[in-house]
This record gives sequence, structure tokens and C-alpha cells, in this order.
Amino acid sequence: MAYRLAGSRRLYRLLFSALLLTCGAVFSRAQTPAPTGQGIAQLEAKQQRREGQIFYADGDVEIRYQQIHLFADHVEYNTTTYQAVARDHVRFEYNMLELEADRAELNVRTGVGSFEHVHGVAHIERRPNASVLFTPNPLTFQADSVERLDEHTYRIHRAWLTVCEPQRPTWTFQASQATLHVDHSVAFVNANFRLFRLPLIYLPYATMPAGRKVRQSGFLTPEVGSSRTKGFMLGDSYYWAPTDWADATIGAQLLSLRGWGQTAGLRLRPSENITLNANYSGLVDRLHQGGHSFNIEFKALLPGGWRAVADLNQLSSLVYRLAFAPTFNEAVNSEVHSTAFVTNNFDGFSINFAASDYKNFLTATPETAVVLRQAPEVRFHSVDQEPWKRWPFYFGVDVFSDAAYRSDTQITTPAMVQRSELAPRVTLPLALGPWFHITSTFTFRSTRYGAQQANGVVVDQSIARTTEEVQVDLRPAALERTWETANAKWKHTIEPAAVYRYVTGVNDFGNFIRFDEDSTLTDTNEVEYSVTQRLFHRAGTGSSDELVSWRVAQKYYLDPTFGGALVPGQRNVFQALDSLTPFAFADSPRTFSPIVSDIKISPQTRFDGEFRADYDPLRQRITAQELLLGVRPYGKLQVSLARYSVNAASALQPLSNQIRATVSYGELNRRGWNGAFSTSYDIRQRFVQNEVAQVSYNGSCCGVAFEYRRLALGPVQRGNEFRAALVIANLGMFGNLRRKEVVY
Repeated sequence: MAYRLAGSRRLYRLLFSALLLTCGAVFSRAQTPAPTGQGIAQLEAKQQRREGQIFYADGDVEIRYQQIHLFADHVEYNTTTYQAVARDHVRFEYNMLELEADRAELNVRTGVGSFEHVHGVAHIERRPNASVLFTPNPLTFQADSVERLDEHTYRIHRAWLTVCEPQRPTWTFQASQATLHVDHSVAFVNANFRLFRLPLIYLPYATMPAGRKVRQSGFLTPEVGSSRTKGFMLGDSYYWAPTDWADATIGAQLLSLRGWGQTAGLRLRPSENITLNANYSGLVDRLHQGGHSFNIEFKALLPGGWRAVADLNQLSSLVYRLAFAPTFNEAVNSEVHSTAFVTNNFDGFSINFAASDYKNFLTATPETAVVLRQAPEVRFHSVDQEPWKRWPFYFGVDVFSDAAYRSDTQITTPAMVQRSELAPRVTLPLALGPWFHITSTFTFRSTRYGAQQANGVVVDQSIARTTEEVQVDLRPAALERTWETANAKWKHTIEPAAVYRYVTGVNDFGNFIRFDEDSTLTDTNEVEYSVTQRLFHRAGTGSSDELVSWRVAQKYYLDPTFGGALVPGQRNVFQALDSLTPFAFADSPRTFSPIVSDIKISPQTRFDGEFRADYDPLRQRITAQELLLGVRPYGKLQVSLARYSVNAASALQPLSNQIRATVSYGELNRRGWNGAFSTSYDIRQRFVQNEVAQVSYNGSCCGVAFEYRRLALGPVQRGNEFRAALVIANLGMFGNLRRKEVVY
């Protein structure tokens, strides 16, 4: 019995050992050799065995090597060639890429491999772009086979790709071959874009971004459209990104009824302190209304506190802008500004080297324009500074010197008319108790021009003026009242003010060539008085907000002729007049200016507005009105209204009465339905200048947009246009409606 018992124990031990070996085989782990210095490949499976240099593993097989994870039901791994062959429920993971396949071959040493019948997902970190519909969905694709060329490059055969939900994708790119550069781009060969499985566009070669670094060279999506006045329109552009700090775009467009256009753009940012943007557009027109325009913007922060800025613009003709401007606001802009300067501010002083050019087109046919130029120009300015601590005197100075030029229908000056000015000043602020403040400023100004005008003719003879100027600013104590409610505090103030100005010594104002506001200084003896009311509100312990302000101001001129500068029967504009209102009102000597009323409402809620009106006591009517109103009644619904009216006299400026309104719901890239309607109506002439209606729908991965546009710009451009665009998430818009033309 004892013998049998001992034998049974040995038998039990043998059986238990076999069970342990079996369990060890189920959860076995093997460390297989890998390339020297590159780590060790680990293989885990429920069952595995080794025959020579080959491991055979079955059941929940996993191979881990560095960042590579390979899963399958069955794997054969060769320790000599480092080749792994996987079958059944194969899953491959590397960084942001996941592949599911029926079969795979992968070399652990080189990382090169192939996969059959693949479903892939590339997780991409994207930065939202305000001008592009954004989706966080990963890039999903299915393919007959995928080749892994290296850790970043995958060649995909007979595949479709999308960023939509893969179960029911709204759109797909299908291609016979594609190359995926992880976290960069996807390049397609023989691709077609499909919307709801319907092929829309065929592209022999195309690329799309697949990561944060989306700067890659290639052709952009074509622009296709039609217009009654321009005909069939077809255009495309090439995008070139040679470095990570520079890119360029060049394109062309065919207009079957007019001609062909050209566009070019350049962007440079070689460092954080330097940027340059340049854009060009032009058109060769069969009807001789073509032209070109360009813009250059340059900004740089230089050593020593210097800053350089340039904004250069050029327009060949007003007819070109009227005929081919894509939007109403751009078409009605007749001004072209160019400015470049280098400036440095230090210890309350400022020195500027500048050049500027201004051109305002007056008429299109025949073309007339006003051209004003100051180049080169040097200006030095200092803020008021206190040299003596015990004496309340503050000193400052303004100095400038430039070469000016003017050309218009009245006069044309030499190319460079020298100007220089020196204007030191002293300021004396006095406080007569806490309730009355007086600030007096005395300025001595000496100015010299290298040429003058006599009887409308420019004479090459210098002219100078020396003026003495006094300004006294009176600020009486403000009247105020404060009251409180349960949860808020209110405050109402009444702030009177009066400013007395006296300028003498200009003399011969009509002989000075008027280049800019510096040339419009005249003798004056005037008083400006105003009353400003304000209503403040503070909720709880928060900060105070100004809800309403209302300023009423007027000037009284003790010298109605401004030292003889005012010419009766014509439009007069100079500093003493336009410092109160931008609307011209003086065509005869006068003692009182219009009464200017300006009401601003900003209650920090769903609406804000401003109403401005000029009442002329001489004409006994309101001569200028301005109304601006913005309302946000609900959610994303916005309404804006603007009305401008001028009703002074035709000798001063053209009579006008126009109204503009915009109603919009939604935002540029908001999911769901969005729409906007905008119109401009000339009440005086009784016709609609512009109408734009847009509607769009954005889904999770794409959207569509439609637009109706009507422009009435006289004989140059008048007609209707219909535009449409397909919006692709993370890509942009395809069609003839561009983002920069969207109303909302």
C-alpha cells in the first residue's frame, strides 16, 4: 500500500508538472534576437513552439518591438531574417497609425512590410483654422494592400480615403494608388472624388493634408463657374512651399467672354520678427477694361527698438476694380494708400522716417484722380515733459521735413516740393480747486514751403509762415448722481467742457499748396463748447460699464473768415472746420458751426448702436446723419443696419442717402445651417446697389454653400451671379465661392 501510495504521488507530481508546462505554453513569452543595438523583440501567445530559427505562435499573438505592435491569431517569426508572417485578425499599431488586415508580412529589422485587405486609421493632430471647416475625425481608409516603406511612408493600392464616419462616408477619395506620409500628406494617383458614391471630379494626381504639417507643394482645387457678363470661368493655382517659412501661389483663370486673369501670392516669415505678404491680380480683357493691382505688407522688429512697416498698394485703373472686384465693398473703394516707415520710441521721444502715397480716383471714364505723395519724410516728436519738478511747465516739440507732390485736375506740382516745420510748445495745467481745471498750451510754429501757388499756377518760389497759437482747455467740475438697487449700482454724469483756440500769422493762406492736413492751418479765433452725458452701470462688485454716452458740441467763430482764408461760394475745408465734423459745411462766412450730436449705446447685452447727426442752424435742418445698429436677438442670429445721409448743399459735397442692412445666422464653420442676406439701397436715386444672399450647410466632414449676388455699378458692372462651393473638412472650398467673399 505504501508503495502504491508513493507511486501515486510520483504520478501526481508528473501530471502536475505536465500541467504547469501546458499552462506555461499557453502564456509563454519568448525573447527573440533583433538587430544589434536596437532592442529586443518580445513575442507573447497562448501557444508557441520553435523549430530551428522559426517561432510558431497561435492565439492572441503579440509582437512588440520598440514602437511597433503587431497582433494576430497566427504568427511565424524567423529569428535569422527578422521576418514575421501574420494571418487572421491582424492588427498593426505604430504611433498614430492603426491597420487591420487579413495577412501581413513585416521585417522587424527594417520595418518594411506589406498588408492585405486593409482597414486603416491615421489619428492626426490638427490645429483648428478659422477659415477652414474643421473635424477631429481621423483619416480612415480601406485598401486591397498596403506596403510599409519606412516608419513614415505607406503605399496604398486600390483604396478609398475619407475623414467622414467610415460606416457611411459622405465623401471619399478613391485612387488606384496612394502614398501616405504620416502626419504630413496623402498623394493620390488616378483619383476621383465621390460624393454619396457619385464620382464628381477626376484628378490624375492630387494631394491632401494628413497632419499638422500641411505645407506641401502642388496644384490647388480648380475654380469652375459661369457668369452672364464674364462667361464660363475656369481657373487653377499652384502652391509652392520650398521651406517651412516661405510659400508662394501662382494661378490663372480663363473668362470665356472677357479674357484671362493672373494671380500670385508670396508669404515669408524667416524669423519671428519679420513677415512679408505680397499679392498680385491682373486681367487681360477683350473689352479694354482690364488692369492689375498688388499689395505688399512688410513688418519687422529691428535691433535697438526700431520697427519697420510697409503697406504698399497699387491699382492700375478704377474701371478694372469696378468691372472685376468680387465684392461690393471692394468695388466702391476708390482710394489707394501706400505707406512705409521706420520708427523708434524712446524716453518720451519718437523719430520716424517715412514715405506715403495716396491716390483717390474721382471718375472712371474719363479717368481722373488726386495724387498726394510725401517721400522722403522725417518726423520728430516728443511728449510733454516736465524739466522742473517744482514748476508746472511741460515742454514738447514737433519737427518734420519732407518732399511733397500733388497732382489733380487743378494743379500739378514739381516732383519734390520741400517742406519743413518746427513747432515747440509749452503747456501749463492749473487746478483751481477740485472743481475747475484749466490747461493752457502755447505753440510757436515756423513752416517753410519750397514752392507756392499763385492764381492756380505753381510757382517755384518759396513761401514761409510763422504762427503763434494759444489753446485754453476749460474743464469745470462734472455733475453726477449715483443710486443703487438691490444688485447693481448706477451713475449718471454731466461733463461740460470748453476749448478756446487762437491762431495768428498764417497770412496768404491761398498761396500755400494743400498737400495734407498740415497745409490746412488757418488763422482762427474760436470757442468750442460741449456737454457730455454718461450712464454707468456696475453689477455686484464687478467693474463699471459705460452703457450710454451722449455728446453735444458746437463751435463759435469770432473770426468768420478765418483770416481771409474762407472763399465764399465754394467748398472750404481746413483744420478749424473739420476738427469738429468730417462733413463740409462752410461755403460762406459764418459765426456758428453745425451742432453735432453723437449718441452711443453699448449696454453689454444683445445690441449696440450709434446715432450721429449734424444740425446746421444757418440752413435750419439736419445736414448729415449716421446710424449704426447691431442686434443679436437670439443665439447666432445677427442683424446690422447702417444709414448715411448728407443733405447740406451740392456745392459742398454730393447729396446722398443710402442704407445698408445685413441679416445673418450662424458662423463660417458652424455645424448645421447658416445663412446671410445683405443689401445696399440708394434711397435718393431709388435703386438697389448690391444684393447678396448666401446659404450653407456644414456637416461633420463636409458642407455645401450657395450664393446669389447682384451688383449695379453703372455701365461697368451690372448683373447677377450664382456661385456654389463644396466645403471639405480640413481642406477648404471647391467651387467659385471663396471664403473671403462670405458675408457672415
